[in-house]
Amino acid sequence: MDSCEQGFALIQRGTDEILLESALRKKLAQERPLRIKAGFDPTAPDLHFGHTVLLHKLLQFQTLGHEILFLIGDFTGMIGDPTGKNATRKPLSREQIQQNAATYQEQVFRILDPDKTQVVFNSAWLETLGAAGIVQLAAQQTVARMLERDDFSKRYKSGQPIAIHEFLYPLIQGYDSVALKADIELGGTDQKFNLLVGRQLQEIYGQEPQVVITLPILEGLDGVQKMSKSLGNYIGITDPPDEMFGKIMSVSDDLMWRYFELLSRREMSEIHAWQNAVREGANPRDIKFELGLELVTRFHGSDQAKHALGDFIARFQQGCLPEEMPEVNLACDETGTLPVANLLKNAGFVNSTSEAIRMISQGAVRIDGERIEDPRLKCLAGSVHVYQVGKRKFAKIHLA
Repeated sequence: MDSCEQGFALIQRGTDEILLESALRKKLAQERPLRIKAGFDPTAPDLHFGHTVLLHKLLQFQTLGHEILFLIGDFTGMIGDPTGKNATRKPLSREQIQQNAATYQEQVFRILDPDKTQVVFNSAWLETLGAAGIVQLAAQQTVARMLERDDFSKRYKSGQPIAIHEFLYPLIQGYDSVALKADIELGGTDQKFNLLVGRQLQEIYGQEPQVVITLPILEGLDGVQKMSKSLGNYIGITDPPDEMFGKIMSVSDDLMWRYFELLSRREMSEIHAWQNAVREGANPRDIKFELGLELVTRFHGSDQAKHALGDFIARFQQGCLPEEMPEVNLACDETGTLPVANLLKNAGFVNSTSEAIRMISQGAVRIDGERIEDPRLKCLAGSVHVYQVGKRKFAKIHLA
């Protein structure tokens, strides 16, 4: 695989749609660095893991040597993005925007390289556009085209008001791409209409249209709605290590794989191997530990991540474990796993695997204070857990 195809494969991972793939390949083959644009309206002072889906994609472009344009929509923030809204969104004051923008700049460099990132504010060109320029820009789009947007269409059909300034938002976001001469623009799937307006306007202004890359919207901790601070289902990138780790561990076993795909830097082959291990009976919590360690390490360092893991386990064990207990070292089989029934037998908890299975079915077996119900569970090499059988048998078991 040549370098262009390797770059394409890296960029393609975790995307929802690339418009157009052929154009992206062509652009990646150019010798000059590409101008990669992503816009953020500073509507809240803190970034969360949902934002980092896009930021990590920017980082991938950055590692390939391309120029990152981190656009803070200080002008568009005063309009209010209507995307996905069933009512007119209240615009922010200039003071609120300035405060939030300052926080954004500090937080974004926890992921991106500040020396290779250009932070731009769209007020720099939009405030000078003037009333005549806004009217000229508005002439490039029709009301019928605007009503093709799903959220506008639903509001119009249901009789909910749509303010004229809301129609300006996609046009102004699209004009940002003209002003910046963007080669590629990234955004969530809910931004597709706005990103395509950018392509259209670039053609009108005589530029080569940008490639549009949409990224999935990350579900919040509830597994249903978009991650949002206002909904309380978010993990903030400035959350303390213990809190961040605990929130990650609260993610459902099914949603965990989506977090791995969109947030982790692990190879997909490794993630698929873990999925297979879980299908064969491995404890998904052991694998979720890996996700928690990786993400907390990214924002707080490995020492804090390990400490958060230890604290998480201790909290689940507190109050139900003796102060002293034996420590046992056991070896896994050639697959790197050990069935829990065999583990209990080898550790001396029970006399046979059939007895172990019976104890599990009776609800008498716990791992780190959590009752297990699946007798087919397989424990992974490298894990360290406290196992309990009945009320009085405890042991900390190290698997190798």
